[in-house]
Amino acid sequence: MLDTYSTQVFTNTVIKVTDLNHYFGKGALKKQVLFNINLEIKSGEIVIMTGPSGSGKTTLLSLMGGLRSAQEGSLKILEQEILGASKNKLTKLRRQIGYIFQAHNLMTFLTAKENVRMSLELHEQYLNQDIDKKTISMLEEVGLGERVNYYPEDLSGGQKQRVAIARALVSHPKIVLADEPTASLDKQSGRDVVELMQKLAKEQGCTILLVTHDNRILDIADRIVYMEDGKLKKDGVDVRAKVN
Repeated sequence: MLDTYSTQVFTNTVIKVTDLNHYFGKGALKKQVLFNINLEIKSGEIVIMTGPSGSGKTTLLSLMGGLRSAQEGSLKILEQEILGASKNKLTKLRRQIGYIFQAHNLMTFLTAKENVRMSLELHEQYLNQDIDKKTISMLEEVGLGERVNYYPEDLSGGQKQRVAIARALVSHPKIVLADEPTASLDKQSGRDVVELMQKLAKEQGCTILLVTHDNRILDIADRIVYMEDGKLKKDGVDVRAKVN
């Protein structure tokens, strides 16, 4: 599947991390959890970040998504510096990013359509469009056209993650950050979910950074980075050349 994209050239840098350090706690309890992180990710690239539990992957992902405040170094997302950014600036930035989590985080009292529609309602440019039509079209793309009015409790684990993918991608974000999106899924459902993410992201031209322990999906990446003990141990493993 990746062979289709093996000759793709990535140009614009959308994520640039330079000498990034991060700490938890204060005073005597202060503990460093990220050490001198340097990483660049290009537009349209699919990057997988892997490594042991507790190595700092989710912390780094949350910093990139503006869900935590960067403390030391430089973190530029879409050419905007996050370090010291105002809440207003971070809010605007988060609207350009799609998030997919291990726990799909769907609103249980909303249908699949309403969960996806909610994402569009955060963007002023879509408010004068037919939001329902756009929402249903996205759910059809992820194979849930017949389940648009289903509530999460009536969907399988794989179907819930498909709704989460639809919600993340419906507004055509420039970046998608995914944290263990296959962890609660069986082998086939997990494979289906990441291939769907790959397909839709390539069609939309967005960048994906995916944190995972799932070795079964590493081949969907253009590049793999490895993290251990808060440090990037390996950067730039190009898997495309291995897939023919």
